[in-house]
Amino acid sequence: MTGTVTHDPPPGAPGRPLIVTEDAELLDDLLRLCAAAGATPEVHHGVPDHGDGWETAPLVLVGDDAARRVGGAARRRGVVLVGRDQDDSGVWKRAVQIGADHVLMLPDGEQWLVDRIADVAEGVGRPALTVGVIGGRGGAGASTLACALAVTSAREGLRTLLVDADPLGGGLDVLLGGESAEGLRWPAFAASRGRVGGGALEESLPELHALRVLSWDRGDCVAVPHQAVRAVLAAARRRGGTVVVDLPRRLDDGVAEALAQLDLALLVVPADLRAVAAAGRVASAVGMVVRDVRVAVRGPYAPGLDGREVARLLGLPLAGEVPVEPALLRPQSGAKPPGATGRGPLARFCTAFWERALVEAGGAR
Repeated sequence: MTGTVTHDPPPGAPGRPLIVTEDAELLDDLLRLCAAAGATPEVHHGVPDHGDGWETAPLVLVGDDAARRVGGAARRRGVVLVGRDQDDSGVWKRAVQIGADHVLMLPDGEQWLVDRIADVAEGVGRPALTVGVIGGRGGAGASTLACALAVTSAREGLRTLLVDADPLGGGLDVLLGGESAEGLRWPAFAASRGRVGGGALEESLPELHALRVLSWDRGDCVAVPHQAVRAVLAAARRRGGTVVVDLPRRLDDGVAEALAQLDLALLVVPADLRAVAAAGRVASAVGMVVRDVRVAVRGPYAPGLDGREVARLLGLPLAGEVPVEPALLRPQSGAKPPGATGRGPLARFCTAFWERALVEAGGAR
């Protein structure tokens, strides 16, 4: 059980949580939860003599046994009163007396507390701007655009993760010329549940063209549980910067989890009537999960069609017109990836897209 008394602490830099308790059994539990969250706490029986630990720790866990001993300490945010007696109504009064933000009872609140400790150990800032790219029909060039967007983001100095959510697509690491690069692929995360450390995730993935890539290997695994997709993408978002997700046109539980993490989706639609008809069905399915769906129209254009008309037919806002660069639609292993040079119409499209999207999201991340 957890309960809110006042307010949450603000996001901040990583640091060591402070534990204040003389209850040996409670201390063992809190140390175990800190270890599960990847944090090494500072432990005291009361308010630290020097005072700095109380004031500067990103999170303070006060055992119910220590509530009276910390009653005279300076009020601060980020204090959690931890107890065990679910029937003790006096815990709320003690929480108010010490200025606690939350009251937490073990063992019910263990997962909440692990997540909270991990947040302060890792440091939590603004979440990544997460963009999904999906083709309105097969061969629309969604993977090419996803790679170009990720490469452009990294070239602009943003922390960038490119996620391949299409196990049947051949692997975005191949598209980037990095199929032999060291690092983990999706099958390694199939057993992930709960919380995945953002820093550990980033460090475990191949680094290609100044960005991290989560792709598929060439094995037999063609799906991971949706719980793993949720855990991995949530960890990626906590790192900040940008996350670009290349999505398949088929929708299953894993893809639905990926869609739920998106800030916006780009629907890549070739400018012909058959593609527009197919894209309408895709847009309907994606729009059930993603609030912000935009159309990226790719030429050449059929008679009577342009970007605005395609967007009007689909009833979606126009993100822009994706320039035709035929050589980039069939890149060879080892070649420069889409958008790598920073020159050409595709690179200019991607640069303009990020400039608008980042401003709409509140500035660079």
